[in-house]
Amino acid sequence: MEGNNKLRSIPSIDRLLSIASADKEINAYPRELVVACLRQVAAEAREALRLNSEQECSPAALLVEAREMLSRCSRPSLRRVINATGVVLHTNLGRAPLGRRARECVTDVMAGYSTLEYDTETGGRGSRYAHVSEQLCQLTGAEDAIVVNNNAAAVLLVLSAVTKGREVIVSRGELVEIGGSFRIPDVLRQSGATLVEVGTTNKTHLSDYEQAIGPNTGAILKVHTSNYRIIGFTAQPDSRELAALAHRYQLPVIEDLGSGTLLPLAAGGQTEPTVAERLQLGFDIVTFSGDKLLGAGQAGIIAGKAQYVAMMKKHPLLRAVRIDKLSLAALEGTLMEYVLGEPEQTVPALAMLTIAEDILKERAIQLNRLILQPELSGLTAEVVPLSSPAGGGALPLAALRGYGVAVNMPGMSADKLESRLRQRNIPIIVRIQEERIIFDVRCLVETDMEEIAAALSEIGRPGA
Repeated sequence: MEGNNKLRSIPSIDRLLSIASADKEINAYPRELVVACLRQVAAEAREALRLNSEQECSPAALLVEAREMLSRCSRPSLRRVINATGVVLHTNLGRAPLGRRARECVTDVMAGYSTLEYDTETGGRGSRYAHVSEQLCQLTGAEDAIVVNNNAAAVLLVLSAVTKGREVIVSRGELVEIGGSFRIPDVLRQSGATLVEVGTTNKTHLSDYEQAIGPNTGAILKVHTSNYRIIGFTAQPDSRELAALAHRYQLPVIEDLGSGTLLPLAAGGQTEPTVAERLQLGFDIVTFSGDKLLGAGQAGIIAGKAQYVAMMKKHPLLRAVRIDKLSLAALEGTLMEYVLGEPEQTVPALAMLTIAEDILKERAIQLNRLILQPELSGLTAEVVPLSSPAGGGALPLAALRGYGVAVNMPGMSADKLESRLRQRNIPIIVRIQEERIIFDVRCLVETDMEEIAAALSEIGRPGA
């Protein structure tokens, strides 16, 4: 009986609408959306009461919930965040941020029509891949290049076009899995090729590859272990010798380079091979990502011998995995930084990965000063040394040394403060370490630091 009385305490939708008619904030939304939100908050209150919760069911309380729900409806789910984790290529946060030239290219293209597949010289149909293929060839030394929507699609297209119905030889130590359970054996199976494993997890020799070559061999595939390393008692054949072996049997040698870089890169005590280096060693096809160490938006890039790229351009799968115009614009703008500018400074991902420690320390001191400026009662903040991964399945052994600010808020646990920061209109994503909130400054710009200081000031106000 008591439960029924509680349920009767929930106001009707008509009553809530009548009360809400005087609320200017709620009236700014379409009536249909307001009704839907009121029904949802009423249903949630009803369910909470059934579970014997001490749910507040007054009209005022339900309208507060409805107002918050309406606010969430008017706010895009995919939006900008402040990355204070120190992880440069944070997969969950969109990996590489775009540089100025890339952003300008995207804005220009999305504002209207574009030359996506139009040739202004001839007035006829053009190729979307022509916008970046010349730059990619110039930067990598490839004979030709093509771009799809991500590196997984690039690997699938290469194998489907070049090795379908044939065997592909892969070292057991390179049968990788990346995020989302994307596994090389599964990609091979989907492409129509047959996997032939050689060697062992820790050791594979050139003779293992040669012994596996047979009349139905279609290619040798090398997979760069960009998201892990096998160390200790290990062996892999020299890449130039592997390429020579493949060519001796008139086979293409393919490399999935994963988070490929166009420039020599050393960060956190680790280096990555460049795409140009791999092609110079004799690899016929190299695939790599656009939104990792290259520093552009999501893309899968295929560079190499023209005869193999031509096979991909004719393959029906290409249309299913082709890159869209905005991602293509972001890639072209980023490649322009490599061709015309100083990418170590102008491509954000490269700049963040290679920034000097003393600059990070100065930035952390500045953030610490901003945080303490409002003189919040009891709040403590101090500059601390930090170590961060590169992220994005790149540079797995790299420990990027830097600095940040550790904060304690009086009367609030680190978990609670992290939640409050995360649920702001512009979410601030942080780390928790030793029961303190950590703001790593590696990926922050001036306005981010001002926003962090303002957020802490707001959260720390009495009654907030």
